[in-house]
Amino acid sequence: MAEDLATLVTAIAVRARAASLALAVSPARARNAALAELAGRIDLSQDFLIRANRRDLSAAEANGLTPAQVDRMALTQERLTQLADSVRQVASLPDPLGEVLEETIRPNGLRLRKVRVPIGVIGVIFEARPNVTVDCAALCIKSGNAVILRGGREIFETNTALAALISESIASAGLPRDCVQLIPTTDRAALDVMLRLDSHIHCIIPRGGEGLIRFVAENSTIPVIKHFEGVCFVYVDKAADLSMAESIVVNAKTQRPGVCNAAEQLLVHAGIAGAFLPRVGAALAAKGVQLRCDGASAAILGAAGIASEPASAEDFTAEFLDLVVAVRVVGSLDQAIATVNRDGSAHSDAIVTADEAAAGRFLAAVDSAAVFWNASTRFNDGFEFGFGAEIGISTDRLHARGPMGLRELCSYKWLVTGTGHIRE
Repeated sequence: MAEDLATLVTAIAVRARAASLALAVSPARARNAALAELAGRIDLSQDFLIRANRRDLSAAEANGLTPAQVDRMALTQERLTQLADSVRQVASLPDPLGEVLEETIRPNGLRLRKVRVPIGVIGVIFEARPNVTVDCAALCIKSGNAVILRGGREIFETNTALAALISESIASAGLPRDCVQLIPTTDRAALDVMLRLDSHIHCIIPRGGEGLIRFVAENSTIPVIKHFEGVCFVYVDKAADLSMAESIVVNAKTQRPGVCNAAEQLLVHAGIAGAFLPRVGAALAAKGVQLRCDGASAAILGAAGIASEPASAEDFTAEFLDLVVAVRVVGSLDQAIATVNRDGSAHSDAIVTADEAAAGRFLAAVDSAAVFWNASTRFNDGFEFGFGAEIGISTDRLHARGPMGLRELCSYKWLVTGTGHIRE
């Protein structure tokens, strides 16, 4: 059985590599046509996709999924419409391939051009996130990369249905079907094989919980682009507009609490804690958020009649992915910056302040993939950044950082033109 799986996955990778070479030189109009066809098929197939998704949802409780995980895997008509719109936005973006990044002529007349090209074959490994199937397929098609998708067992029925639409859309545009392939098994052994096919797959991007991402990073012989956690902070400065701060904190925590760019940690400057904490605490409590507080914030909230729980040391570095937030009072901007850099995950962090100098220092000193001034951390997202979608959010420092769109899915090569040049 293991040999059969190894043969299956290896064959998928071999076909993907061949397809990637054809896709890399395909005309932009064909890639855009495939995406337009896919968006239309999603719109027309909503009932088909929702039925497949319901089969997965019916098994979610038996599989021990949390409410946040169930929310991520659920498809609705609204989410499918947004997914189709996302595909159309990707199609509308400029073609990244062939862009000349640098050009120079050497003193000897040799002409050098640095040109954007696809990475090649990308493996995407993800859990209960059906939108990843479509987002990754769309971005890879547009950027000329073949992609191998390995989703979790929790959404196997949904992924299979989506993969069928993607395959039909690719073929209708005259592109090789093998440029997007779904591994047709949930057997963990297939993942073990995939992570060692470095002669065919050029990059692995895991999307899921920390356990999955660490497993991939530790077991892959292929370069991995990743983030382990989204321990995201909102710092409310002493010069903050309190109404704005309340709105941003509530949005960052509650708009969709089970995602990686949701706020998990709240820091409040001591100079405004007495005025701000009771109002934001009441607003968060009204949304069902549990407040886990340090001594200073607990005392202020308690005096205002707002319930909280004592925070443990672990709470101050936690990614809750739920309606829970850890709250601390800090004495200065510098203390806030140090706390974010020490306890955060370099993902998405925000300052709320009317003080431009304080904001500038926070933006410069916080070492995260995306840092926000007077805006919710929920905006660290490929769609919101205008990328159409994202294939992932990277907290790495090499190749890509932040939401990965079309340009981040490209490498480059040097094109060198001579007139009979030889090196002496």
